[in-house]
Amino acid sequence: MAELLQRVSDIVWAESFWLPGNRTWDVLKNTDNGIYHAQLSDLLVPVYLSVAVYAVKYIFENYVFGSIGHALGLKAVVKKATPNPHLENAYRVSKSPSNDIIQGLAKQTDLTTRQVERWFRVRRNQDRTPVFKKFVESSWRGLFYFFIFWWGVWIHLDKPWFYETIHCWKGWPEHHISDDIYWYYMVEGAFYLSLLFSLFTDHKRKDFVEMVVHHVATLTLMTLSWVNNFVRIGTLVLLVHDAVDSSLEAAKVAKYIGQDKACEILFFTFMVVWVITRMTIFPFRIIYSTMFESLPALEEESNGLFTIYVVYNFLLCTLQVLHIIWFYYIALIAYDAVRGQMRKDSRSSLESASESEDDTNQVKSGGDEAVKDGVTKALNGVVKTKNKTS
Repeated sequence: MAELLQRVSDIVWAESFWLPGNRTWDVLKNTDNGIYHAQLSDLLVPVYLSVAVYAVKYIFENYVFGSIGHALGLKAVVKKATPNPHLENAYRVSKSPSNDIIQGLAKQTDLTTRQVERWFRVRRNQDRTPVFKKFVESSWRGLFYFFIFWWGVWIHLDKPWFYETIHCWKGWPEHHISDDIYWYYMVEGAFYLSLLFSLFTDHKRKDFVEMVVHHVATLTLMTLSWVNNFVRIGTLVLLVHDAVDSSLEAAKVAKYIGQDKACEILFFTFMVVWVITRMTIFPFRIIYSTMFESLPALEEESNGLFTIYVVYNFLLCTLQVLHIIWFYYIALIAYDAVRGQMRKDSRSSLESASESEDDTNQVKSGGDEAVKDGVTKALNGVVKTKNKTS
């Protein structure tokens, strides 16, 4: 077993994968020269720190945003359907049975068809996350995303690679990691770890599997960039992706508390920021830098390319393809929302219509009901879109 583990370790940490041919792991060892290089042992820090982040999350959700939610009249508990074995068995087969089935169930249970329909409606709502829970979760995430993005911008103001991405590559792999960049990376990693923990403790989500994959993929990319000191370009990727999150979470919060106009404004703000960051800056600055700008610098500093460089570029390009696909659906839904009509196929590809209907109950009727209803449903689709991106 020890021999097998050693072989696996040799493969995983092969210098030929992580570093160019003329470099060894010795180049990333720390000495007393005042330069700090990323170390594998540093990755334990976000693990410990995630416990603190999770504790802060618990306090804010339960005592800060929870109190606000109660004050706004949001209910923390959903109404439960009256236990009925016959209806429960039918529910397992179909959550929205046909008219004929409902009439048959009414005869079996000595209930009216309206009572059976109401039971199924209440039972479906019982399986969904209460709006109160969505409110506190989105409020916490929105607060954190707002903080982490602007903190990231602040600490990058004096970093040369924030203005000229060529500095992400010049002098690599011997880049110094300053204290602010170090803790920025650690806090980001801790937050995504806390989100991963939350998936197993919070109300089970429909996109549970997608969220697990998303968080694991994000943490994997952060780990890879830390191990071989691709930290500078990694911080820019984090900044670009964090930019849209706070406006999306704020739009969801506005939807949950019935602030229709604010919901619309925040949603379209989210779209604009998405175009600027994920459709413009990310491909034309970040990916351009990793694919083309980096080549002369890496060849000059490190005498050639290496496997992990190719892996990074492949992952970043794949991510951009996803950005384009998801933006198509975002734009399509927003277009339909403005026209006051939702295209059924586009809506169903992102989020079930039934869930949109229940969430819309939190948005009060107004003069321009068609647009409000459309934007509300669009947000449901965008929530899932955002969850799949990083």
